[in-house]
Amino acid sequence: MKDERKNLLKGYNMLLYFAGSMIMDIPTDECVTDFWLNGRLNQLPVSSSNPRFIKAAALLRDSCSDKNQCRQMLIEDYFRLFEANGIPLAPAYESLYIKAENTPVKITEKVSDFYNSYGWESRLRGKIPDDHLGIELLFLTRLIDKYILLDDEPSCCELKKEIIRFTEQHLLSWVSEWNEEIQEHSHNLCYKGIGTLIYACIEDLHGIFSRL
Repeated sequence: MKDERKNLLKGYNMLLYFAGSMIMDIPTDECVTDFWLNGRLNQLPVSSSNPRFIKAAALLRDSCSDKNQCRQMLIEDYFRLFEANGIPLAPAYESLYIKAENTPVKITEKVSDFYNSYGWESRLRGKIPDDHLGIELLFLTRLIDKYILLDDEPSCCELKKEIIRFTEQHLLSWVSEWNEEIQEHSHNLCYKGIGTLIYACIEDLHGIFSRL
């Protein structure tokens, strides 16, 4: 595999690690400092012509300037959107959005079965349901990491098909609707940008692996 392609996939994985962490746990001071105040979001590890990706980058760059105010806004939005206590306005669980009879991609297996087929178990299993978006993104990054390390064409071809199948069945099938809830209910640009970034990265990765 060419180094350029490896670096591109590693860059998308970095973005998914960041975005996934923001929807799985309360934002920390370190997160705000590392990603906003130290300028990492001004130098994203990949560039994309996807209009949704460009929009996400713009939202994130304009979303945070004052550390204390920014973290407080992030925490308030986190609880508003995701926290299980009360009624979250944009819960990040596939099962709340997917209806097998009307989804454009027929769901043929549960996401847990997909994990089990690879012998993969999140350290958060039992604490966070398997169909949480953060867990699904973590699994996707693991598949991509595995793909990057492969050096034979037949194995790469098979894993590429699996990555496409996973993104279609367990991400693109519902993330659009979830992101609409984020855009409607988030009170600041931070989570609007994160939701859009997640959607854009999944679209881009699906496109990349479909062309390989």
